[in-house]
Amino acid sequence: MAKLIIPTPLRKFTDNQSTLETGGRTVKDAIYSLTELFPELKKHLLQADGSIRSFVRIYVGDSDIKALDDVETALNKESIVSIIPAIAGGIE
Repeated sequence: MAKLIIPTPLRKFTDNQSTLETGGRTVKDAIYSLTELFPELKKHLLQADGSIRSFVRIYVGDSDIKALDDVETALNKESIVSIIPAIAGGIE
């Protein structure tokens, strides 16, 4: 099973779990499975059409899925999937 790393800002929607395992065969399967398990995450990760929000980056290992097969990137039991939401802020 692939391991999903849940970032700190989203853990309040996963009962404070920092990692979860998924049997999804692709990134898309894993994200959809995660949002079915924790419906409150859906609005933070997915657009109305089901695509990943533009400000959310997803990595498999050290690679952005945009450089791989995007949401169709295959996962295996050793895969580590990191969800990285954009963080606003900075100095004005």
